[in-house]
Amino acid sequence: MLRFKKRELFYIPNILTYFRFVLIPIFIYLYLTGHNTGAVLCLVLSILSDFLDGKAARAFNQVSELGILLDPVADKFTQGAAVICLGIRYPMLWYLFAIEFIKEAFMAIAGAVTIRKKRIKFGGAKWYGKVGTGITDGTLLLLLVFPQMSENIRLSLVVFCGTWMIVTLMLYAHNYWGMWHGKTEGTLTVDPKGKKIDPDPIVPDPEDPTLHDYN
Repeated sequence: MLRFKKRELFYIPNILTYFRFVLIPIFIYLYLTGHNTGAVLCLVLSILSDFLDGKAARAFNQVSELGILLDPVADKFTQGAAVICLGIRYPMLWYLFAIEFIKEAFMAIAGAVTIRKKRIKFGGAKWYGKVGTGITDGTLLLLLVFPQMSENIRLSLVVFCGTWMIVTLMLYAHNYWGMWHGKTEGTLTVDPKGKKIDPDPIVPDPEDPTLHDYN
């Protein structure tokens, strides 16, 4: 169960994450009503705020359980909204949506099972997840900015993005397999006596780049 202090609601990085949620319906409205420039601006602001919330969390020592939960949700909702909207114009993007859905479903199930059975969870983001987020954001942004690009270039972008999604899924699957068999370290959620570990006494390391972002 998520535990957080009320003051965490007003942490700067979490406020930036709320802003990204607000941008989602605005982006959808602007894109569907033909305001492409406004939609591009919304996506750029979302990407920038995603970058800044991690920086703010470390700079102000405001890493929080709430932020760790909300940050990836904002990422996936934003990307999902962009893929669905662009999929209306470019049907090939529905393949990306399907791959991303499968990856996220696997992550959710594998994470829940590992926590329940092994009492461990991921300690933070992996480099390939961060790269994947960057590639997806970049692909969507290029499709928005250059709607008249050739079909071959568009197809190449989508194939590259989809391929990296699959690679990311395989690497996460390998990581979960290692956690399950004790070959990969995770973060304990229950101590050896069966008592749930309280994360509150732990002071997060502001220099650890994996604590706030999770892709």
